[in-house]
Amino acid sequence: MLIRIRSKDGNFRFEFAPTADISELVEKILTTTTDADPASITISNQPRGNETDVSTLKGRSLQNLGLKHGDLIFVGYQSRPAASTSAPAEPTAATSSQAPAGGANRPWETVQEDAVDRYWRSKDGMIPRGRDSRFCRHGPNAMCDYCMPLEPYDVNYHQEHNIKHLSFHAYIRQLTPKSAATTSTQLPPLTPSSYKVKVPCPSGHPPWPAAICTSCQPSAITLQSQPFRMVDHLEVASPEIIDRFLQAWRVTGLQRFGWLIGHYEPYDAVPMGIKAVVEAIHEPPQEGELDGLSLGLPWEDEPRIRELAKGATTPLQIVGYIFTDIDPTAEDRTKNVYKRHPNSFFLSSLETIFAATVQHANPTPCRSSTTGHFSSRMVTAVISGTEDGSLDITAYQVSEQAVAMVEADMIEASVDPGTMLVKKEDRSQDSARYVPDVFFRYKNEYGIEVKKSAKPCFPVEYLLVNVSHGFPSNASPLFRSTKFHIENRPGLEDQSIEDVLRALVNLQAPEIEPGTHSKDYQRRSDLLKFLSDWHLVAFLGTSQLFSEADLKVLAKTATAPNLDDPELLDSLLRTESWNTLMTFARETALPRRPAASPPPLAPLTAMDEDIPAEVFDQFDDGGASAAGKVCPHCTFENTHTTGDCDICGLPLN
Repeated sequence: MLIRIRSKDGNFRFEFAPTADISELVEKILTTTTDADPASITISNQPRGNETDVSTLKGRSLQNLGLKHGDLIFVGYQSRPAASTSAPAEPTAATSSQAPAGGANRPWETVQEDAVDRYWRSKDGMIPRGRDSRFCRHGPNAMCDYCMPLEPYDVNYHQEHNIKHLSFHAYIRQLTPKSAATTSTQLPPLTPSSYKVKVPCPSGHPPWPAAICTSCQPSAITLQSQPFRMVDHLEVASPEIIDRFLQAWRVTGLQRFGWLIGHYEPYDAVPMGIKAVVEAIHEPPQEGELDGLSLGLPWEDEPRIRELAKGATTPLQIVGYIFTDIDPTAEDRTKNVYKRHPNSFFLSSLETIFAATVQHANPTPCRSSTTGHFSSRMVTAVISGTEDGSLDITAYQVSEQAVAMVEADMIEASVDPGTMLVKKEDRSQDSARYVPDVFFRYKNEYGIEVKKSAKPCFPVEYLLVNVSHGFPSNASPLFRSTKFHIENRPGLEDQSIEDVLRALVNLQAPEIEPGTHSKDYQRRSDLLKFLSDWHLVAFLGTSQLFSEADLKVLAKTATAPNLDDPELLDSLLRTESWNTLMTFARETALPRRPAASPPPLAPLTAMDEDIPAEVFDQFDDGGASAAGKVCPHCTFENTHTTGDCDICGLPLN
């Protein structure tokens, strides 16, 4: 087969057998150069990006790499240092011996993907179709072009079902060559976008801003709608989760922010789709205002929350964030301003940059990327007013282009929320910034598609990806309770261990012992429902009463799928941390009132003989005296004998 090679030395063509080893290709590449360092040779199927060191492909054939007749390979290398020209073989051998075996330099082979990614990789993703009564002329066990399954990226299917974006795995299937036997025999089809200057430059000149060339500078950017989305649907497990989140705004009128705690599941409404299921909202420290809020990043409690979420029965993670942007109307305070619509903006430029920053900090592990990570599944959810004045949730992600532009420090927010500004190029040594040409396409008033420069500004909509949202028809949340006080709401909902102990005493938790299933069934059920609260579990993790191991037992107990199981609570009751908590509960519990009536007063003793007789006579007469009457409640001597006491206000008679 014929393989074409393109490098900075020119274009070349060589013939190979399909079973030829990669070393034969390297030998042919070295014949086209004069000073190439063999240890630095990289090959790629793209002009820029997706470069792979040939040293990591040792022992593999060209057919095994997915190469076929007529393929074009882009070759890059570094020139051999002048000091090593006298003995080039020894450094080459040393470098080859140090190359890690087993593909250690291929991160896409060792990355651990999410469970939903492993699920879709095990499926073919084909869209089944039934037998067409008009065109199918075969029997029930046959198949034709009118009833055969469709590919998950079929254009007509997406248009008929009004699906705007491909799912991520359908997009991967579209890019993956079908001729390859398995996905492990080919190079990953995805490469994360990067608009930063390549340092050091392969041509060897001083780094930017001292110099720049076509080998190290990023190409021009044309903004376009992203054809795929990492998450197809945002599902909130229960409406009570949103209702509790909005309670702070209802009381104070200040905006709120929260991290979405949940997991990812397959989404059947989209071919090979993925949905983010929200099980709880954790609110970090923040300062809310009427028209915005202040938030500190990174928040110091994040590692503890992530580790606690992993300990659930269904491992949880941070799947996104949610914030409010609610402004009641001046005419009717029960209605809200409709501020986010097609004629204004959906996400402001500042919110888009924040979303890109969050997505860049939380990449998705991916075997189809040369770096082992690609894009992000963090979802941005906004609660704002609708056209009829009510409240609704809208969900978005920002495109991979937006994340790369923020990483390269190319864009900034503007006063107009629907407009993004492109920064100017900076050649200073401390804050060097190279900004390539940026363009975007739009249809003018004549319906003609026009390409326009994005400098100095462009619409934010070019960076957004819509995500649908909703609630399940049959809610079955992982946490059954949302009544415990929410964290970081000082003065509104204060969390304290005294409230927890008081609630446990009211539920008679100290009296529940392991193994008492039959007689404590109702009390066990009530206690389990009380413990199945994310905010309670997160708070107990800060109380220093639970060890790390016992806290995992509590998290698994609180998120168990069947809380009606009477034996479910026994594993928690046997932990040392739970017994410590019950000891504090017993100490703080108020003594119960005696069921029997108090004993009668004892008869007079010798001690009573010291009291003058006129005192007893005074009480026998009802506390009356010549001047007035003594109050039987506070013993104050009033000047009158009827009515109420002048001191305590209680009746004298």
